[in-house]
Amino acid sequence: MRAMASYEPRTRRLSRAEYDRLIELGVFQPGEDIELIGGELVVAEPQGAPHYTAIRKTAKALEAAFGPGWEVRTEGPIGLDDDSEPEPDIAVVPGNPDDYARAHPSHPALTVEVAESSLAIDRQHKGSLYARAGLADYWVLNLVDRVLEVYREPAPDSEAVFGWRYARLDVFDGAARVTPLAAPGSSIAVSLLLP
Repeated sequence: MRAMASYEPRTRRLSRAEYDRLIELGVFQPGEDIELIGGELVVAEPQGAPHYTAIRKTAKALEAAFGPGWEVRTEGPIGLDDDSEPEPDIAVVPGNPDDYARAHPSHPALTVEVAESSLAIDRQHKGSLYARAGLADYWVLNLVDRVLEVYREPAPDSEAVFGWRYARLDVFDGAARVTPLAAPGSSIAVSLLLP
């Protein structure tokens, strides 16, 4: 009996340009919850009522805190680097919608993920990805523990998923207030963000 040659399966990573081309070709349909994270297609967390409510409440609170001259995007793509185009639940970017008619923003002033079942992914994977991109202010609205986790100070870390992590973490409960780095004159009650 002849020995069979073994085949080691492998995966193929996508660049952001390839991913955008697949979208243009209609491979992915509108509303499909897929993101490009570190060259891999990732299915986003399904949204229950509390998750969606938290997104809307947080977006409204951030619109009030940042004011004119800032665009608060919900579930929109961010062109971070050549192999990542995540769609954070909320991203605050300078300008207005027309500024991003030809290209997605690449460096939000604030990025927010609302997390229930995706808590570990939002902390480790997305946290490492956003830290690698140099995003100074990353929030995880943790619906499991009903707290806001504020990550700041990106730092290299060879053991992190994408080689970076946030060196500072502050956790705020519903009674606390938080100030975005890019809107130092604003203070937001965490209770306004929670469903």
